[in-house]
Amino acid sequence: MLPVIALIGRPNVGKSTLFNQLTRSRAALVADFPGLTRDRQYGNGKLGDQPYLVIDTGGLVGGEQGLDGLMADQVWLAVEEADALLFLLDARDGVNLSDQQIAQRLRRSGKPVYLLLNKSDGQDISPIMPDAFALGLGELFPVSASQGQGVARVIDRVFSELPQQPDEPVLDAAEKGISIAVVGRPNVGKSTLINRMLGEQRVLAYDQPGTTRDSIYIPLERDGEQYTLIDTAGVRRRSKVNEVIEKFSVIKTLRAINDADVALLLLDAHEGEVADQDATLAGHILESGTAVVIVINKWDGLDDHQREWFRSQLDRKLPFLDFAERYFISALHGSGVGDLFKAVQTAYRSCSIDVSTSELTRILETAVQEHQPPMVRGRRIKLRYAHQGGQNPPVVVIHGNQTERLPATYKRYLNNYFRKALKLVGTPIKLQFKTGENPYEGRRNVLTPRQEQSRKRMIRHVKKQ
Repeated sequence: MLPVIALIGRPNVGKSTLFNQLTRSRAALVADFPGLTRDRQYGNGKLGDQPYLVIDTGGLVGGEQGLDGLMADQVWLAVEEADALLFLLDARDGVNLSDQQIAQRLRRSGKPVYLLLNKSDGQDISPIMPDAFALGLGELFPVSASQGQGVARVIDRVFSELPQQPDEPVLDAAEKGISIAVVGRPNVGKSTLINRMLGEQRVLAYDQPGTTRDSIYIPLERDGEQYTLIDTAGVRRRSKVNEVIEKFSVIKTLRAINDADVALLLLDAHEGEVADQDATLAGHILESGTAVVIVINKWDGLDDHQREWFRSQLDRKLPFLDFAERYFISALHGSGVGDLFKAVQTAYRSCSIDVSTSELTRILETAVQEHQPPMVRGRRIKLRYAHQGGQNPPVVVIHGNQTERLPATYKRYLNNYFRKALKLVGTPIKLQFKTGENPYEGRRNVLTPRQEQSRKRMIRHVKKQ
């Protein structure tokens, strides 16, 4: 179970900036005015030694009314979802009445709360500290979200104090088989698809959004192969989540994606377009590195024009999943469902591939011969060899010099080249670049006495000229 950390605080205290720092992304909108974030935003935490989920929330103010009240509901749902809370204060504004009201509510939540004094770089925080300690939340952590100062220390403290998760029974790999997470927005037919894949009515299917309340793990054997199907609650717009029992759906879906070997991203063709929520969910799958198959449900009943339009929507909204296979099915009638198992096997083989160093180096050399890296300050970037650094997804580590100067376009070229050369389908591939140390860096070449005399003669000759 991935731990969940929620970011709480008044508007414009730096929650979205901290979210970007923790997720190593620019996923959250950041600007120097309050109220920019209104709905919860989720991301995979990358700062620290272990994986976790981060929730960015809208700003809280005292006495919420109207739109502020709706935003406040989103924040308190995030508090209930989280395992730990990071409460941000602004070092430049100090502590005000809203901070006191938020702190009082957080103390009642019973969740671990860590008090962060953001924007503290270059600030004298001593005048603020008495008011901050008066909030009753314990130790104060000065940080700078924009610069990353002090953030790693906070994350280390959070994980050192989180309660240990109870040991879950570990299934043998052969017994567990390939784990498949069926994910998508509510009412796209996830439970119906799983029932069809199982061949029996194992999962509740009902024509109403949000029927599935939790992630369900179901073992399955087909053609001598073992699988574990994961049925997840639908991911919907945050403003549509009203029932208390449904508020954990996004967290459980993201956890299921991280647990799975292959994700089936289910879309509804009858809606006529790929929604923004579909694209966001696809982005989470890509970020997690889980292999993916795009499944378009309710394909029956559409005319040729509607089908062509939906295909164009896939190309426009999900260009970053161009490596994933697409299957057009009807979960209700079963057409095309049997082909999904072959697609899952293909994607799983791709993400679990094991390639020798010699083969990866040969591919790298061929790619460089066909398209040389650019020149940097008059010197050609050299890529020397490659080896595999991991699986699920495949990681290729490329060694060379000045690799940190490789432009993004050339990295994309290499990514696509490796994927085509290795015939990978349905899985992202991650490239890591390592620059070797220069053994002569910082060392000055010492001239011999004869070379020194020649140098002096040359200098005298130049001066005479």
